[in-house]
Order: sequence, then structure tokens, then C-alpha cells
Amino acid sequence: MLDRRRAVGRILEDRKNLLVVAGLGASSWDVTAVGDNDLNFPLWGGMGGAITVGLGLAIAQPGRSVLVITGDGEVLMGLGSLATVAVVNPDNLSIVVLDNRQYGETGSQKSHTAFGVNLAAIAQSCGFSRVFQIGEDSQLGALRKEIHQRVGCLFGVVNITDFQGDLVLPPRDGAELKNRFRKKLLGGKVLTQK
Repeated sequence: MLDRRRAVGRILEDRKNLLVVAGLGASSWDVTAVGDNDLNFPLWGGMGGAITVGLGLAIAQPGRSVLVITGDGEVLMGLGSLATVAVVNPDNLSIVVLDNRQYGETGSQKSHTAFGVNLAAIAQSCGFSRVFQIGEDSQLGALRKEIHQRVGCLFGVVNITDFQGDLVLPPRDGAELKNRFRKKLLGGKVLTQK
């Protein structure tokens, strides 16, 4: 099993203009610890929504690569989203699941993956064309390279240890996060609703 923060750091090395949606809790902390970036969109209170937010972003921005980094608990909460992503199959969307086999945000109870539920197999049976199971540091470079390829939707599971690091929190203001992300993404133009 890999150190989660180190794994996220390796995945985000030389990220270029990658749009990153970070799931609830530790996933957001890990992404922020690598470096707070205006192209990060951490979810503070939307457990189960990271994959669908990433899908919407990938559809809205077909010329940009989108990476969702989230945990096993969040994916288990929104399993139906995997089927939807696979059917839409945007070639610019990658999903990386940090699997520590527990619900870290609610007291570290064992998640279903601790009892044998295989998220990679579920993604493959949904129709993902590129599925990876990562258990060694040496595999992270290849995964990072695959994330930047645009040859079909990617789903990767990284087997990680429990969270042991300091909390590195992104800004808490949801409107601020949305506005800075949109401003960076749209090159300074912020669309307003009428």
C-alpha cells in the first residue's frame, strides 16, 4: 500500500493545465498539499458528487483534460455515476480513487472495499476502456502518463495507507472556490446569469 499524499504528489507532477476535482475530505487535503491551484475544485460537502462534477466539467470543456481524485467511500456512495461516465465515455476524463478501505470522514469504519468489493472490476464491467489497479510506487509514473492521454475514459484505483499527514485545507468558501476556478478556466471571463 502506498502513502496517500506521496501518491497524489506523484500523480500531479507536471500537471500542466489539468483540471482537478477533489472529493470530500482527505482527497481535497492531499490535492491542496501538493499545491493550491486555481484549477483545483475541492468539494467540501458533496460526498458522492466528485465523479458527476468531473463528468459535467469534461463535457463542458472537451478540449481540457479533467482528473477526479476521490476516495473509495465517495465512489461507493455514487456507484451509479460510473455507469453514466462509461456510457458517455468522454476521452478527457480520468478518475483516480484513493482506496484505504475505510470511511475516513465518519470515523474510519471499514468500507465495502475492505470486504472484497472491487471498484476496478465494477468500472470495467460498466464499460471503462482503461482500468488500472495501482499497488506500487513504480506504477504511479505510468498512471500519470495515462491520465494525460486522450484515448478513452480512465479509471484507476490506488491502494493507499490511512491518512497520517497534517491537514492542508483548501479555502472553505464555496463561492470563492467556484469563482477562482471559473476565472482561471475561462481566462478572466466570468459568465453571469441573467
